[in-house]
Amino acid sequence: MIHGDVVYELTWDGEVVWRWAAIEHLNPEQVPLNRHFAREHWPMANTVGELADGGVVVGFRSASTTVAVDRADGSVRWRIGPDAHSQQHYPHELPGGNILVFDNGTYRDTTSVPYSRVLEIDPRTGEEVWSYEDNPPQNFYSPYMSSAQRLPGGNTFIAEGSFGRLFEVTPDGDVVWEYVVPEFGSFGRGVGLESSRGAQNSVFRAYRYAAEEIPWL
Repeated sequence: MIHGDVVYELTWDGEVVWRWAAIEHLNPEQVPLNRHFAREHWPMANTVGELADGGVVVGFRSASTTVAVDRADGSVRWRIGPDAHSQQHYPHELPGGNILVFDNGTYRDTTSVPYSRVLEIDPRTGEEVWSYEDNPPQNFYSPYMSSAQRLPGGNTFIAEGSFGRLFEVTPDGDVVWEYVVPEFGSFGRGVGLESSRGAQNSVFRAYRYAAEEIPWL
């Protein structure tokens, strides 16, 4: 048995007002699971967000695929695949329509060394507009979780989630701020894969807020 992902939009009272099932709009032969992932869950959505025009962006980790869904008929407008990113997290739209995404890179086909990147991609052309990676690249790596946020001044705030490292980089890739979470704890029993054993300071996702955005604190 294979469980396929379904996206729901609900009212605050729990009423379903919109539904989208991956199996009804994606072909598993065209959006296959990476061979390292369990076969009973396809294609494993880890991000759902709304686009400026009302469409929906969905990121599928196990298939290394991000899609934009038309809310009216459920059709897929565009698709970013494993040739661009691998096991990614938090793909979301920037002003202007580009997609910012944390590219985890555990099973990237083009290299034998796992490393992570942050990518800005034009989904209409597939062009990589901007990227951040470390040198050597394996110095920046999170096999799971993580996020990236474009800040108003043009810098990018990154959560290297597996290791609890939060940092900010300039458009040229210079690190100008960094914080490592000092608190460690273990996941609950039965949660996570082999990489989730033992105490760790991991962070699923992080956001940076300006003081004027949180005046109540």
